[in-house]
Amino acid sequence: MIKQDLVTLIEKKRAELIKAASANGLTSTVVIRYSQELDHLLNEYNRIFLGKVSSHS
Repeated sequence: MIKQDLVTLIEKKRAELIKAASANGLTSTVVIRYSQELDHLLNEYNRIFLGKVSSHS
């Protein structure tokens, strides 16, 4: 995956998460799902481009 493509996906997911949290509250199921998806994207970025893997995976 191209670095900029992954950064774009991260930015879009972050925006979705913020919008959903504003509309539904921080503990809604959709916000939790978006948060998990964002975590996955960030972990992928770290693994691919920084050579680091989160110990929370």
